[in-house]
Amino acid sequence: MSLDSDTITRAPGYVAPGGETVLIGCGNLLRGDDAAGPMTVRQLWARWGESVPPGIRVVDGGTAGMDVAFQMRGARRVLIVDACLTGEEPGTLYRVPGAEVENIPPVDGMNLHAFRWDHALAFARWLLKDDYPTDITVYLIEAAQTDFGAPLSPAVSEAVDALAERLDNELAAFAYDQGDA
Repeated sequence: MSLDSDTITRAPGYVAPGGETVLIGCGNLLRGDDAAGPMTVRQLWARWGESVPPGIRVVDGGTAGMDVAFQMRGARRVLIVDACLTGEEPGTLYRVPGAEVENIPPVDGMNLHAFRWDHALAFARWLLKDDYPTDITVYLIEAAQTDFGAPLSPAVSEAVDALAERLDNELAAFAYDQGDA
């Protein structure tokens, strides 16, 4: 039996993970401001406790870019949070449509250790076909430093707080609009 994308996405007994909306925090908790995504997720978990809004699934994607593709399966809407280094003011928050940051890495020299969430978006479009989300938004927080063992910088910590508040309100409103709250 050949293993193609239809076999993977339509395997017998496959059940899509729960969540109309999936929020994925990406980054490395051990590298200073690179932890912005997982720290945003942890803030939301702390706010919600056992009361995650209905229809919402929250995932700490860490540094496993390939897992991001599979976490999106069956969701209509995906929100990804990560740090970035563009040279702008640390703590700057960017909101980018997913289609603008899909990036297929060159096949030559590609390995899973360098497979990031932006690669995962392009890969997931191919892999998931009809199960690919129709609405993807990426939130990027400008990092000040990504040194091993460093905490979040003050500017990124403030941006994480602000984004967690924004996502808390946005996801609660989305759940309410869907008639689940």
